[in-house]
Amino acid sequence: MADLSKDNVKTGSGGEVFRRPSWDEYFMSMAYLVSKRSTCIRRKVGAVLVKDMRIISTGYNGAPKGLPHCYETGCLRKELGVPEGERAELCRGLHAEANCIIQAAVFGVSVKGATLYTTHFPCSICAKMLINAEISEIVYANDYPDELAKKLLSEAKIKTRKFNLECEI
Repeated sequence: MADLSKDNVKTGSGGEVFRRPSWDEYFMSMAYLVSKRSTCIRRKVGAVLVKDMRIISTGYNGAPKGLPHCYETGCLRKELGVPEGERAELCRGLHAEANCIIQAAVFGVSVKGATLYTTHFPCSICAKMLINAEISEIVYANDYPDELAKKLLSEAKIKTRKFNLECEI
C-alpha cells in the first residue's frame, strides 16, 4: 500500500497540499520505468539497486549486449513450451536482476548491502546471484512462481517484501 504518512504530505504557504512519493514509491516507479526498456516478449521486468537512498545500478531483461533481441528472433521459451517458473536457463535473455549486478560490476560499484527494487520476485538463478552479491533486501511488486527462490532467500536471511505501487509513473 502507498505510504500516505504525514511525512509525505505538506501544505504550502498558499494552503495547497503537496504529496511527495515515499522512497518505496520513488524507487519502485524507477524499476517500472526501467522495465520499459525490456526486449522480452513474455514479461517486462525492471530492477533498481539502491544504497544509501541513491540508485547505484539499473537493469532490465533482454538479450546480451550486441545480440539480436527476442522480439527479432522469437521467444525460445515459447518455442520450447517452457512453463513460467521453470527452466529459467532456457532463455536467450538475461534477467533484470542479473543485468543490474553486471552493470554495477562493469562500472566498479559495490552492491554489498544494497536494496533491490524489482517489478517481479526473482527466479532461483537470480536469487542465488543476489545472495552472493550480499544484497540486504528485495522489494518486489509482482509474484513469480518459483518456490526455490523463496526458500533460498529465506535461508540466506535476505528480507523480502511485497510493495504495491499505487501512484502513477
